[in-house]
Amino acid sequence: MSIYRHISAERAHCAHPVSLMCELLGVSESGYWAWCTRPPSDRELADAWLTEQIRRIHKASSGRYGSPRVHAMLAREGIRVGEKRVARLMVLAGLEGAHQRRRNCCTVRVPGVEPFPDLVGRDFRPDQPNLVWAADIKQIRTGEGWLYLAAVQDLFSRRIVGWAMDANMRQELVIDALTMAVAARKPDKGTIYHSDHGGQFIGLLFGQACHDAGIAQSMGAVGTCYDKALVSHRTSFA
Repeated sequence: MSIYRHISAERAHCAHPVSLMCELLGVSESGYWAWCTRPPSDRELADAWLTEQIRRIHKASSGRYGSPRVHAMLAREGIRVGEKRVARLMVLAGLEGAHQRRRNCCTVRVPGVEPFPDLVGRDFRPDQPNLVWAADIKQIRTGEGWLYLAAVQDLFSRRIVGWAMDANMRQELVIDALTMAVAARKPDKGTIYHSDHGGQFIGLLFGQACHDAGIAQSMGAVGTCYDKALVSHRTSFA
């Protein structure tokens, strides 16, 4: 099960207890441990071997190669595998290429990880501040090259209450924006944080940050602009 593999991958480099990770991702802890004791399937063994080949090629490129180039290098070595499979394994392994960026495409879903429920239901007009925050990531051209801007908007006032900018889209980007918003607004427990299905918003570290702040995560539907996070290009900051 992909979600259990995701938990195992997180265990390797974070100190969060398994019980908390299972709670945040909506699976049972007993189910996870049962999955751990089962012998790996042929597919899982193949994925593990292929991940090592991907890591080798990615490291040899000094971290520059994204999934298309890694896929091409595997093909040159006679390893026949689909590019989507390579991309999926790179996401699970936390690998990305230096040039794996596309304008206006900042949503990268995590395969096998279910999104959070939609707590907003397209009701984007709360009647008081700090009831619903919306978040988004945008790619912006700057004098330093392409950068990513994560912003948190209070849907009552439509003001940007937290933001962060960096050269990548790792979880730390959205965590920094959330931290600024919480420090600025000090919301009561139960504020809804509405976003798209980007892997940054599903990540365990970000989920922990929301949990610690008493914030409920919400995600809209896939493939419709009406449920896209409503953060707009505004110059009004709170």
